[in-house]
Amino acid sequence: MEKAACVHPKGIRAKVLLSSVFGPFAQDDEYGSRTINPMELYQNQVTRVQGGFSLRMFHRSFGLLLIQTNINAPCTLLDFPSLARFTQELKQNYYDIIGISAITPNVDKVRKMCELIRQYQPKTTIVIGGHISNMGGIHATIDADHIVRGDGIKWFRQFLGQNSNDPVKHPMASSAFGTRILGISLRDEPGDTAAILIPSAGCPVGCNFCSTSALFGGKGKFVNFYETGDELFAVMCRIEKKLKVQSFFVLDENFLLHRKRALRLLKLMQANNKSWMLNVFSSARVLRSYSIEQIVGLGIGWVWMGIEGKSAQYQKLKDVDTRALVELLQSHGVRVLGSSIIGLENHTPATMDQVIDHAVSHQTDFHQFMLYTPNPGTPLYEKYKRDGILLSEAEFSPAEAHGQYRFNYRHKHIRNGREEGFLLKAFRQDFEINGPSLARLIRTLLTGWQRYKNHPNPRIRRRYDREVHPLRSTYAGAVWAMRHYFRHDERMFRKMDRLLKDIYREFGWKTRIAGLTVGIYVYCSLIKEERRLANGWRYEPACLYEKNATAVALESAGVTVSYAQYAQNSDHRIPTTPVAEFENCSILHKAKEASKGLGLHLN
Repeated sequence: MEKAACVHPKGIRAKVLLSSVFGPFAQDDEYGSRTINPMELYQNQVTRVQGGFSLRMFHRSFGLLLIQTNINAPCTLLDFPSLARFTQELKQNYYDIIGISAITPNVDKVRKMCELIRQYQPKTTIVIGGHISNMGGIHATIDADHIVRGDGIKWFRQFLGQNSNDPVKHPMASSAFGTRILGISLRDEPGDTAAILIPSAGCPVGCNFCSTSALFGGKGKFVNFYETGDELFAVMCRIEKKLKVQSFFVLDENFLLHRKRALRLLKLMQANNKSWMLNVFSSARVLRSYSIEQIVGLGIGWVWMGIEGKSAQYQKLKDVDTRALVELLQSHGVRVLGSSIIGLENHTPATMDQVIDHAVSHQTDFHQFMLYTPNPGTPLYEKYKRDGILLSEAEFSPAEAHGQYRFNYRHKHIRNGREEGFLLKAFRQDFEINGPSLARLIRTLLTGWQRYKNHPNPRIRRRYDREVHPLRSTYAGAVWAMRHYFRHDERMFRKMDRLLKDIYREFGWKTRIAGLTVGIYVYCSLIKEERRLANGWRYEPACLYEKNATAVALESAGVTVSYAQYAQNSDHRIPTTPVAEFENCSILHKAKEASKGLGLHLN
């Protein structure tokens, strides 16, 4: 991590804006947005060809949330703004520091945002972070004051004069919003969506293509925000109480690798009768090192696992039968998202059918397919750079290097853009053979329930009962709708029919009635969604605007500095700090008192 070179003159009195890059995202434009690269994890690279069956949702800029939660300066977060909304914010409110987080394909958006900041607030300090910071020559590409790699919390704390070693406070946030499937928008009510849980950043495994590992220093380098199971348990209890959740999306590249912490968490969950459900990322080899009893006891109900590719030589897959592992997990109700790479160095057009067949044969609940892509900063990128096979930006724009289109280098065997066809074939074959991911997920849930519904431990039973609850009504209706949708596809119709009959057999006549009544509605919604998609409909995240506790306290006390006040200074000098302006006024006292009520202290 780049250490902050100095402390900002205003320290924690500096007014901070953190922003993601501007949208819209699912379109082709001059700033690097691409139709095939929407701001949706699943639609982008997992359920891409599943049409109305695709899981649609948006995920917050969690790194920015972490920073905002852990700095004492007044901080506003602008997530997913439009260009007009970002410009409006610059015109209406003055900031001492503006931080922007981005990935490499969005470099043109970052350049534009920096230009706007220099135009409207030329004395503001601009800080750029995220994966874009791995780009070589980024300082010459964009007009920013600081490019930060790695731990943004520690960097900002240093820059603001805070103690960088203070404990990390966890943000209280849901893992996703705007969830939509089969044409139906799901509720964003408390407890409906898993909370985000971020135990660490970086990845100690260090695969040669991993941008996250590279961002935090490479193989073996990572930042643990919570070292022990006790710390993590305490954080989860606070999140549970605040957000009224029972499930967590664990944003950790290989959560189970920290074995001591995970097993301590298991003991605490058992001792405190917690039936939480955890969605985790894990390598196959680490997963296999745990017993299935430990996995179930930890409440792991969903796992994202790298399968990578047939004959992949990664250490994390050594001596692991990934197909057998997937089958074992699913037989215990654990949903699996497998991840495979198209275009490894040994892949050829002649072997591509075998590569795709191998991936699809895992029958995972979800499956991600990505092109083998050397992203800046990774060992793979450096190797290809030395080999002289990377394409220049003139030949291939960074906006296209998102892993769902073309190689940004000259592949030894796959040429002339054929990789895009292979990638789409993988998605389509997985969908055509294994069916909609929603149906696969429902089958795994049912299997888990049937195994554990009579388990002697009520803590275990309670979790499975909670997870299977939708099968009694809404999920039964979804399967009814899917069966009707595939009525002209004999093989897929039989698959859906067996699943629906198994649900009816398990839950009885009430579910049979619900399946029909809900199913008719879901089917009509699905058909409308398919038509909407055929007409070019795109899904975009709403813009979110949030202030941290310090900003709220100052604003409630009437302490603000507008852009208009700033612009009155013809020479654009940095205006007096908001707090300092009222050093001898009663309003400062009000601000301090409001801050104390939030556990803050303004000097």
